[in-house]
Amino acid sequence: MSPPSGDECTIGVDVGTTSVKAVAVDGEGRVVARTRVAHTVGTPSAEMLEHDVSRAWRRGPRKAFAAVSEALDGPAAGVVVTSMVPSITAVDRRFSPLLPGLLYGDARAAEMAETAEMAETADTDGGDLADLDRRQSAERYQGQRMLAWAVHERPGARGYWNCQATATHALSGVPAVDQATATSFGELYAGGRWDPEAIGALGVEEKQLPVVGGMGEGLGTVPGSPTVFAGGSIDAFCEQIVAGANQPGDVLVIFGATLIVWVVAEEWRDVPGLTTLPNIMAGQVMIGGPSNAGALFADWARTMTGGSSRPKVSDNGVESDEPLRPGDPYRVPVWLPYLRGERTPFHDPTLRSSLHGLDIAQGPDSMVRAAHEASGFVVRRIIDRSGFGAKRIVATGGGSRSLPWMQAVADATGLPVDTVAVSEGAALGAAFLARMAAGRETSFDAADGWSRAGRRIEPDPRWTAAADLRFQQFLALSPPG
Repeated sequence: MSPPSGDECTIGVDVGTTSVKAVAVDGEGRVVARTRVAHTVGTPSAEMLEHDVSRAWRRGPRKAFAAVSEALDGPAAGVVVTSMVPSITAVDRRFSPLLPGLLYGDARAAEMAETAEMAETADTDGGDLADLDRRQSAERYQGQRMLAWAVHERPGARGYWNCQATATHALSGVPAVDQATATSFGELYAGGRWDPEAIGALGVEEKQLPVVGGMGEGLGTVPGSPTVFAGGSIDAFCEQIVAGANQPGDVLVIFGATLIVWVVAEEWRDVPGLTTLPNIMAGQVMIGGPSNAGALFADWARTMTGGSSRPKVSDNGVESDEPLRPGDPYRVPVWLPYLRGERTPFHDPTLRSSLHGLDIAQGPDSMVRAAHEASGFVVRRIIDRSGFGAKRIVATGGGSRSLPWMQAVADATGLPVDTVAVSEGAALGAAFLARMAAGRETSFDAADGWSRAGRRIEPDPRWTAAADLRFQQFLALSPPG
């Protein structure tokens, strides 16, 4: 069988927290090649989260891109990198990293002096809601603070780049990001450009920052090939493009290292602690945000209970080595998943994890089930807080391959969980943006045809009744609000 034609395919590269995933995709949205390149995430303390830039942001994307390219009959039509936000490093004149790659939530950025706007927000007085608004606003400024930290640590560096810019430079020689990614730098990027006064106040010039292009806009070709590249994009947005969660009542949940929850609705509603964004579907919005109750927590829980830190999967990509449920529905503890604090809806990095209701008759299976339920309880709390009804969960990301995890989420929320057929959703969405960059698509309308359903997991009434009781404990043990 001859390999797929390269000029009919595009490539998406997703730099995740624990690995780089890449897919080559044909014009109908079918994955014809895939690879995964593992890397580690550094956690020197609960307040720190970092990458080895050379390994995770440069060598990993190159290796992944090369692996899926080799499966094609000729160069791909286009390539786009995607990753999480915010992040930052500094590079020297040879483009070698001068700093570790800081990731979302790293306290070193939070320690930087606040801008006047941030200080004004911090001084707001008005009780618990005002304090929540202050913490949420501070998180929105995190990319700005990360840049300030990098400049402070390495003044006069050749470049101050985030993950997307660094990885795109590794493939193309241009440190490019798209406009959505540039907005992760807060008010430093406004009105479609870098604000010269704002970046100047940090001692930075535009030439030291990433090149910004439109979403899916071709910016050049990979050296030595006709493969068009666009600026690096945001992983959650790329997941959204191809997930098929496009009806009111759908809840898109990305089970990556970070858990990201978006309730799809037709009415704009500002909810304390949650974020509201326009959906790619006209007339729709998404309400929710990121939580720390994702795979970083679930994998840690498996490791702490003696299980594998990364569950085994069968040939069809479904996890196969754990029982779906550990026995008695009422003999499961309650686990608060705040290993590194919590983002949505509390935006409080000082919160910590704890396990409640554990007894001598319970074993590792019960504790893993409790960790999986914790993710479901976070999803349920965000849905309830949004004020909108939910009909189903659309699950994507690497964790969606875990049948025990998805079953726990279905039982914890009382909602059916529809998994996507391609768990590398961010890489798949990036491949669609690459198709736009190569001139093969002109809008997001065709992306709906790239969404393919995997399997449906229904809630079990016996377990939902027990999970309802644990959810009330979960709320009572969590911070108020």
